[in-house]
Parts: sequence; structure tokens; C-alpha cells
Amino acid sequence: MSDGHTPSGGSAKLNTGVAHNARVWNYWIGGKDNYEVDQRVGEHVAGMFPIIRDIARADRDFLGRAVRFVAEERGVRQFLDIGTGLPTAENTHEIAQRVAPDSRIVYVDNDPIVLVHARTLLTGTREGVTAYIDADVHDPDAIVERAAQTLDFGKPVAVMMLGILNFVLDHDQARAIVRRVLAAVPSGSHLVLTHPTFDSALGGEGQIPAMKFWNENATPPITARSGTDIAAFFEGLELVEPGMVSCSQWHAPGTPAPVPQYGAVAVKP
Repeated sequence: MSDGHTPSGGSAKLNTGVAHNARVWNYWIGGKDNYEVDQRVGEHVAGMFPIIRDIARADRDFLGRAVRFVAEERGVRQFLDIGTGLPTAENTHEIAQRVAPDSRIVYVDNDPIVLVHARTLLTGTREGVTAYIDADVHDPDAIVERAAQTLDFGKPVAVMMLGILNFVLDHDQARAIVRRVLAAVPSGSHLVLTHPTFDSALGGEGQIPAMKFWNENATPPITARSGTDIAAFFEGLELVEPGMVSCSQWHAPGTPAPVPQYGAVAVKP
């Protein structure tokens, strides 16, 4: 499915009568910021597609490994996390500022529950900056314009798009969003991305009926994509080894089982 990111059109209004992705994802990873309707839909989806909880955990673990890699190995000190979802443990700013306390992080989301939690919990080091902007993934111009108030787009930025483009149902629009944001950042910037797939090679066939149920019973609507379509988001970038793989296996210790969610990190040449 996704990873708790919430990009529905405009600044969303709180509706506790309909299951919402950020809260259901929070439920799947063991959080407490969800309602009965989220638990009910979450349980139904998990019954149809039991691996969904594994995907949720794998996506979160990927975030930690990718942020550490970009901060430690590539020396990036700025992060634009688009579609942060509900804060849990080990958020982007905590990992990055542990590596380099002067790191600057801008979170982007547009869900009211996420907004409240982010402003309360997403506080960082005195040396660095942790900011939150209320904006929609469908409006990359607004994201870039507002993020530039905190980030220096003359220096490399890690653009985080974890489980967010699956809410942009039109593939051409999703590619255009990536191109627009990456055009604003300089050489040496990175794209960190995960996306659900229906590819059978990763066991993704079950995504299709589960997402159909989701789209009929929850919000916002969601889609999976083929590996070929997901790879297109990295056009013009240089993939970091091992390339685009199951997010559970990217730079992971041991040999974890794959989940049907691709993950990759790429650099802008």
C-alpha cells in the first residue's frame, strides 16, 4: 500500500468517520494515533493482504538506512521529506541530526492530524533546523517555493518521496512532479523513493484487490505501479548500488525477505 503519507487535494479536513491512510499506516506499525474506523479497515486489508504490515515496517526501516547513508556516506545536510506521515520513532530529522547536528529538514504533508503531531513532536537540534510546511504533493511549485525559505537550494538536498507518488494516480503527472522538484535542487542532490508494486517478482499481485478495497472504503485513493514505471522516476539520475530493489533489501544486513515495495536512492549528476 503506502507508508502513511497523505497528499489528497488541498489541505485536508479532519474526518474521523472515514479511514485515512496516515492513521491506518500508523495502526499497522503499532502506533496509537488512529481511530476505530482506521483499525477496522486496516484489519480488513491485512486479512486480504497479510504482508502489508511487513511492508509498513520495511518502508520505515528503509527510511532509516537511506537517511543514514545519504548523511554519512554522501555528506548531505539538507532533507526535503515530502509526505512525512504521522511522526513515530526515528524520524528523518532525528537520524540526520544524529549524524550531523546542523542538518536542516523540511517536512511536507497536508493532513490535519499529521500537522498537529508534527508541530508538537518534530523538534530538532539547536544547531540545525526542523520545519514543517502544509502543502500538497500535487503542487510541487508550492513545495519548492516554501521549502526554499528553510533550505539552501544552492547546496545538495535529499528529496524524500517514500510512499507518496502512489497517491498521484496519473503516471505522467507523477513523473512531472519528480522532475519539477529535482529541477530545483543542484548536482549532488539525492532522490530517496519507495513505491508499492504489483510485480509478481516481489509478490505484489495481492496489492491489486487490496487497493481496490481501500479505494472503495478509505481515503485518499492509491495505486501500485510496475517496476518499469517506478524506474522511470529515476530518469536522468544515477542509481546508488544495488539499484532499485525491494525496500526491505536495500543496504539491509543479512538476506531479508522481499516485500512488494521498491526502494532506491539516486544522485543528480
